[in-house]
Amino acid sequence: MNKQRRAVVKGLAAASFTALTACGGSSSESSRAGQAPSPGVVPGEELSLPAVAFNHGVASGDSLADSVILWTRVTPTDALPRTIDRVPVQVTVARDREMREVVAKFDASTGPDSDFCVKVDAVGLQPDTWYYYQFSVGSQRSSIGRTRTFPTSSAATERARFAVVSCSNYAFGLFSVYKAVSDHADLDFVLHLGDYVYEYGPGEYGDFPGREPLPPHEMIELADYRQRYAQYRTDPHLQAVHQQFPMICIWDDHESANDSYVGGAENHDEATEGDWAKRKAASIQAYHEWLPIREHPTDPERIWRNFAFGNLIDLFMMDTRLEGRDQQVSSPSDPARFSADRRLISEDQLGWLVAGLTDSSARWRMIGQQVMFAELNIARTVDVAKTLGLEDETEFNGQLAALNVDQWDGYVADREVILQTLADNGIDNTVIFTGDIHTSWANEVYADSGNLLENSLTTPLAAEFVTPSVTSPGLPDGVAELAELAVPVANPHMKYVELKTPGFMLVDVTLERTQAEFYYVRNITSEDDIGKIDPAKTKVVGVDDGNSSIYQDRALSEPRALRTAMFHPPVRTAVS
Repeated sequence: MNKQRRAVVKGLAAASFTALTACGGSSSESSRAGQAPSPGVVPGEELSLPAVAFNHGVASGDSLADSVILWTRVTPTDALPRTIDRVPVQVTVARDREMREVVAKFDASTGPDSDFCVKVDAVGLQPDTWYYYQFSVGSQRSSIGRTRTFPTSSAATERARFAVVSCSNYAFGLFSVYKAVSDHADLDFVLHLGDYVYEYGPGEYGDFPGREPLPPHEMIELADYRQRYAQYRTDPHLQAVHQQFPMICIWDDHESANDSYVGGAENHDEATEGDWAKRKAASIQAYHEWLPIREHPTDPERIWRNFAFGNLIDLFMMDTRLEGRDQQVSSPSDPARFSADRRLISEDQLGWLVAGLTDSSARWRMIGQQVMFAELNIARTVDVAKTLGLEDETEFNGQLAALNVDQWDGYVADREVILQTLADNGIDNTVIFTGDIHTSWANEVYADSGNLLENSLTTPLAAEFVTPSVTSPGLPDGVAELAELAVPVANPHMKYVELKTPGFMLVDVTLERTQAEFYYVRNITSEDDIGKIDPAKTKVVGVDDGNSSIYQDRALSEPRALRTAMFHPPVRTAVS
């Protein structure tokens, strides 16, 4: 975490054929639905199978209407991993928790080339349906996971509920927030907006006892990234989240290195840490191995993708970090941040987003991305040129002085394209979800956030909800409270700010409104308080259909009567 960010606040194919990916490449066929589970190996191979453990749980993600990514990792226990070339793995999908109503089986293989991770794209499933799944290597079986497909894009859909998380630094404390998320009984999915792991070595950024990062140095090589993911994925509370709900994820900077961009990172020194392109490729490979994300068929660096949850939500997951970002400007006062040539995302990604927003017919257009979209300012400079009737040569007079140029404030031109798209096309019901800065915000997004008179006469173009961190620190006590009072003075479009407490957002979406509920845990230091919410801090914000002005302090949304979580009574039918 660099000094600047600390100063700020520091997402039925034919039954006879299936497409799948194992983390090193594989092909397979599915068994016919209704057959009893088989060991997942050819006859006679059982004796040659290695003994394995499923130490890192199971996971699912990137749900579509007819498929979902299923994930696990097998850990050889009776032989050195380097002596094992191939482990055959099968995943069974069923409608019931007892795994008796089998609907599909998928075969894959894994080995050291993929760090013994397995990813299967389980196709041919029914839309808007909950499923159970289990991996096996011979008679050795994983825990059972639960996942779901999404409603088709044309399906009339009245409700969705999901959690939003980011910034989970293992070395900064206990994953109490993940426990709180896993305790919710009726989520459809989880959005993880990045910083799933952190790259630092012991004591460099977090020193909670018993949670020293592995390997015991900054991760740079592929083996380092793999070991760090393996450590994180042993945490039981993170495992519980993955086991119960599909996850839609994107990376931010710490999955590679702090304040990364296309050609480098603040926390990468080529003189001592080698070639950035090699390090970035290693981080991307490990990310794809360890996360339940559907990989692009030709470009591993492309994670921007979209999802439909019925006709209720079109969700666009962006990459504002590695794919198209120019290096950050040197300071907030650098007028280069207003240059039309500066890119936060590539032209391809920008075109994809603009087309998606324009063409969407869903009730809500939602964007999952990494860094704050709304302007975050400390003051407006005096517009000297305009006062004197002169041309503004600097492109800075009259502009707001930004506080953090790692955010969209450092890449004004790309933001202007998106804002202009919303304005010119009359696109409403746009909600942006953001991570990165370890704190909580509810922001109204205007074409010019500093134009108080004009904004008082218009409705915002969009709303932005920024999720707090899982463990990474915000501002310290005292400083946080003062900043919470000061921020809205220069930023009246920021309607809610909380700058210190770990937590998550629960988002409840209906045809009438999108409501974000901020839940904060009591602490991240006590085992006795794991998963316990501090109700005094809970905050409700949201926007109504057709109006992006943020409301506050309405009643909490009602939980579904039918529960969907793995550790609650199973639901046999689709949940509306």
